[in-house]
Amino acid sequence: MLRRVYSYFFLLLMLPASLGCAESEQYKAGVDYEVLPQAVRTANPNKIEVNEVFAYSCSHCYDFEAVLHPWEETLADDVDMQRTPAVWQPAMEVYARAYYSALALKVLDKVHMPIFEAIHVRKEAVRTEQDMANFFVAAGIDSVKFSKVFNSFGMTSMVNQGKARMRSYRTQGTPEMVVNGKYRVSSRMAGGFDGMIKVADFLIAKERAAAAK
Repeated sequence: MLRRVYSYFFLLLMLPASLGCAESEQYKAGVDYEVLPQAVRTANPNKIEVNEVFAYSCSHCYDFEAVLHPWEETLADDVDMQRTPAVWQPAMEVYARAYYSALALKVLDKVHMPIFEAIHVRKEAVRTEQDMANFFVAAGIDSVKFSKVFNSFGMTSMVNQGKARMRSYRTQGTPEMVVNGKYRVSSRMAGGFDGMIKVADFLIAKERAAAAK
C-alpha cells in the first residue's frame, strides 16, 4: 500500500514535466516546419533572426503584410527581423534592387507598402527601373542618386547574396519565413498565415531557450 502511495506522488511530481514536454512538441519538425540540412549565417549572430522571403509581385505576400506587420511590431529586442526579396527569374531582379535600394537609402518605410499597393490594389504596371524611381522620388530621394544606388556594384552583390540565401533556405514559394537560419516555415506546412506566425513564435522561443542553456 505504501509503495502505491509513493508511486502516486511520483506520478504527480512528473506530470508538470510531461506536460511541458508535450507543450514543447506542439509543432513538429517535418510537419509544421522544415529543419534546414545546414544552418545559414544570419545578419546578427547575437539575435534570433526571422527572415521573410517575399516578392512584391506576389499577391499572397501583399496579403501576408496585414498579419506580419502587427506581429513584427511586438517582437522582443532579441529578435532581428530581416527580409529577402525572391528572384525566381531575371524579370524579378528589379524588385530585389528596389528593396535593397530602399534599405540603403533608408526609405523602406516610405516605399515598401506603396510598391505593394500600386501592384495589387491599383493594378499598375511596376516592372522597370523608371517605375521604381517614381516611388523613391515621391519619398524624397533624388532620381540620380536613386539610379546610382540601384545600378551599383554593391547592389548587384546584395541581389546575388539574396539569391544564394534563397537556395540555402530551400525556398519553395512566397511568402516563407526562416527562423535563425535553421527552420523554414511556409503557409502550406503551418496551415495559413496565422499558423506561420504561431510556428515562428514557437521556434523563436525554442532558440531563446537553447541560447539560455
